[in-house]
Amino acid sequence: MKKKKSISYAKWGYIFILPFFITFLIFSLIPLVDTVRYSFYEYYRSGIKEIGPNFIGIANYLSLLKSDMLKYSTNTLILWVIGFVPQIVIALVLACWFTDARLKIHGQQFFKVVIYLPNLIMASAFALLFFTMFSTNGPINSILMSLGWVKKPIDFLGSVIGTRSLVGFMNFLMWFGNTTIMLMAAVMGISMDIFEASELDGCNSIKRFFYITLPLIRPILAYTLITSIIGGLQMFDVPQILTNGQGNPDRTSMTLIMFLNSHLKSKNYGMAGALSVYLFIVSGILCMIVYKMTNDTDPDGSKKAAKKKAKEEALLAKEVQRQELEKAEKLQQLASQEEALKKLNDLVQQDKISLKPIQQV
Repeated sequence: MKKKKSISYAKWGYIFILPFFITFLIFSLIPLVDTVRYSFYEYYRSGIKEIGPNFIGIANYLSLLKSDMLKYSTNTLILWVIGFVPQIVIALVLACWFTDARLKIHGQQFFKVVIYLPNLIMASAFALLFFTMFSTNGPINSILMSLGWVKKPIDFLGSVIGTRSLVGFMNFLMWFGNTTIMLMAAVMGISMDIFEASELDGCNSIKRFFYITLPLIRPILAYTLITSIIGGLQMFDVPQILTNGQGNPDRTSMTLIMFLNSHLKSKNYGMAGALSVYLFIVSGILCMIVYKMTNDTDPDGSKKAAKKKAKEEALLAKEVQRQELEKAEKLQQLASQEEALKKLNDLVQQDKISLKPIQQV
């Protein structure tokens, strides 16, 4: 009897995912490997003359540490904090408001669209709009002067606080809508039974937020933090357009990617590759820290209690073992003392026997 030939569909799955892997290999993996490789080479263009590639080891990495890279890292961190802190706070508040059935907010779909709308605008267009609005001859200064609030135009882009505030404010406007939508989805994923049970137990809104909502949306919160950190380290377009690529005033708004772009513009591929590797390492470390801080593998405390109990049992076992050893040592000492007394008694008895003939004489 002929066996039926089985049909395998597994190959079609591999065929369907093959275009992705080919594209990833050509446009992502090979450039990534080349970036790491060129970071160990002296490879730049001086005028029309091309220098390298010449292998120089970690010289590019050491040169970056001696440069203003740490200063630009601080600038990037400050700009990210200015934009992210109000973003996550307001996004959490809005997410809790829109998902609270007791508030009965009307027109939620409209507000969601309005909140998300700035995220659809290109960052370059956003930066150009703010550059025009807050320039010395812009409409903001005109309105303030016409109202009599200021006597002369305010140079928003000429001060450190003004420039950094505008960059942070733009990043906040562009991304808080996206964060709000994600956090709303996370809150809506929590069972309503939990909220109803907490309400019956007399839990107020603040306690419900800190003890129920926040712990249960922790995975999405971790995702938001990690993606925000990566986006903050890659901050480029907004400060680049707002400050015309100079990072003014006094390079206080120069970010790491703007610094990287200056090396790419000067065709210094070795230095740009080393800076990219630094960015990759810093991103990985920061994301790992955030993941460890936000990823709770023991939500009910059972693992912690088990570890504590195991530790107490181990300490108790050590204490019992120590007491047993002390008891054994004491018994050994008593046994040795008894043996010594027995030997002494034997010697005394022998002396008495040996002294009897002498006494008789």
